[in-house]
Amino acid sequence: MSCVLFNEISTQDGKKIVEISLNSERSLNALTLEMIDLIQPKLDECKTDDSVVAIILDSAGEKAFCAGGDVVNLYKSMTGDGDASFPEDFFTREYTLDYTIHTYPKPIICWGAGIVMGGGMGLFNGCSHRIVTESSHMAMPEVTIGLYPDVGGSWFLNHMPGRTGLFLGLTGNPMFAADALFLGLADRFVANEMRQSMVERLQAENWSGAADAAVNRVLRDLEEESQPQFKSESPIQEHYDFIQQITDQDSVEEIVEALLAVESEDKWINRSKKAISHGSPLAVNLIQKQLEVTKHMSLKEVFCAEMVLSVQCCKHREFPEGVRALLVDKDGKPEWTYKTLGEVDQAKVAEFFVSPWETNPLAGL
Repeated sequence: MSCVLFNEISTQDGKKIVEISLNSERSLNALTLEMIDLIQPKLDECKTDDSVVAIILDSAGEKAFCAGGDVVNLYKSMTGDGDASFPEDFFTREYTLDYTIHTYPKPIICWGAGIVMGGGMGLFNGCSHRIVTESSHMAMPEVTIGLYPDVGGSWFLNHMPGRTGLFLGLTGNPMFAADALFLGLADRFVANEMRQSMVERLQAENWSGAADAAVNRVLRDLEEESQPQFKSESPIQEHYDFIQQITDQDSVEEIVEALLAVESEDKWINRSKKAISHGSPLAVNLIQKQLEVTKHMSLKEVFCAEMVLSVQCCKHREFPEGVRALLVDKDGKPEWTYKTLGEVDQAKVAEFFVSPWETNPLAGL
């Protein structure tokens, strides 16, 4: 069975909607190079096919849209068990796909039910019509494995209200449907049970005018009908003032100190404290610096900057050590390069941002 399924859905007026489904339920549809290499040519082909009016991007199973990237093969390449050139190949093609989705000329409707993390966030966030459901569970928890929020995270975290993006990048705190809508990470809430109805209504729609308008007509109605299932509580919105206060410091070290100094019985705050105290001190520095240097970059410049940082992370021991502790040996005891934020060598941090190439692999985006 293929790891990506393609389905052509005919509309009542003779057009086509192409459904692209990630099909690796056992691995929670984690994005592999094989998947990327199947999706990219399909999107390229549909771009110029006048009979295709829209794309639906979804996945098999109900647990996850996509729970991350191909960390297993990255780990093998970093520890000498795999191809040393794999990280550069993987990130080049993954970020090219993400950029394609962000800049696609036709509507891409992403059904973001279940877990949407890491590489899944990269796919989801580029889409023109991002749907969350009552089961959506999003996060960018890279700090826990010694990495940083890539796949365009520098773009979408920097475009969130206030300093919520910085806070969520540093803590990896989860986001649910109402959070995603508040943060600008999603466009519509549609109940899980409306999934088939969405496809049928898209089929019945009139596609002779603007395709975006046709999609919006369908999703607007579905969102209205889904209101009984919508939980409006958004922990991130409720903690917005708290986040602004905590992150209003002169250094990332002071941000973490301020957070850890808070005494509270609030579960959301305590989850943030636990994540940042267990995360990689080096990664905390990389995340803060990455969001700072990419703040005013274009989308293409963001992906080029992430390309540098991701490949450099694969050459350093921190990322493989984080993967080992959390996902391979699962002992939950990473031996971080620096034990505390105060020990982090800033000259070492700066080295991660130096390009290993004269010409960035993504220069041609």
